Amino acid sequence: MFSVNQGAFKIVEELMSNPEYYGVKVEKVEGGGTIIDAGVKVRGGYEAGLRITEICMGGLGKAYLTVRRYEDLLLPTVVVYSDEPCIATLGAQFAGWRIKVGDFFALGSGPARALSQQPKELYAKIGYKDESDVAVIVFETDKYPSADVFKYVADKCGVEPSNVYAVITPTSSIAGSTQISGRIVETGIHKLTELGFDPKKVVYGAGSAPIAPIHPKFTRAMGRTNDVIIACGEVYLTVDYDGEDLEEYVKKAPSSESKMYGKPFFQIFKEAGYDFYKIDPGIFSPAQITVNNLRDGKVYTAGKVDVLLLKKSLGLG
Repeated sequence: MFSVNQGAFKIVEELMSNPEYYGVKVEKVEGGGTIIDAGVKVRGGYEAGLRITEICMGGLGKAYLTVRRYEDLLLPTVVVYSDEPCIATLGAQFAGWRIKVGDFFALGSGPARALSQQPKELYAKIGYKDESDVAVIVFETDKYPSADVFKYVADKCGVEPSNVYAVITPTSSIAGSTQISGRIVETGIHKLTELGFDPKKVVYGAGSAPIAPIHPKFTRAMGRTNDVIIACGEVYLTVDYDGEDLEEYVKKAPSSESKMYGKPFFQIFKEAGYDFYKIDPGIFSPAQITVNNLRDGKVYTAGKVDVLLLKKSLGLG
């Protein structure tokens, strides 16, 4: 079986061998592993963000940059695709591991999750467990993890701390903003899974989302990086499904189905008292989803791109 950690490590090696080109900084942690910084002490960039997107997908997906016009608004846009979307997104990319060690807290995403099996229910659903002597984890944070964090991750993954590689992408960075938008396919598959659809039925996945303009304040940047997916993220999935309820799944999948839809995410977050647990999880969805069923050739689509909402998020209208 393909190892998402070994697949990701090949891309990590590319970043580490060309730090100046990618705008990253590589630091060894005494008593721990290796940090690949893509936006804390260095600027990072689009190239780093694209490669980190592919690292998050465990080497089972590709990402590239284009520029797209959203009505009269021109924005850089990331396009991602995978021929193994279930493992690439839910098995690796999904930010499903809450890590708190001392004063360090971050959501861990990327292939290390497939070694630690976090969260276990999701891995039981997709039927995947990785085996690797290296672990690659991605943190959306502006803090460097300590040796204690590396030991915690290593213990959970069954590897040596020196074989843990942590990629750091702050939300208020180009690399961070790029890799968040690069989660667009994962967002669509995860939403369908939450609705009860079997993610193993998804055989191909592709999608695009604009890359949020950078804002120096974390809460504003976080709002924008959510809004580019909620308002303008588009997903195309090919499934092999023999049920009669596929159209109903698709209809319920877009972000516009959420009762909280219609306001910029920063405003939603503020009204929730900055408590994520008070936010309807249904809002974390692509704006539009299209699904093609291999069984009968039918195509279903729901939702739409909402440029007005995106402009509100960016302070343009």
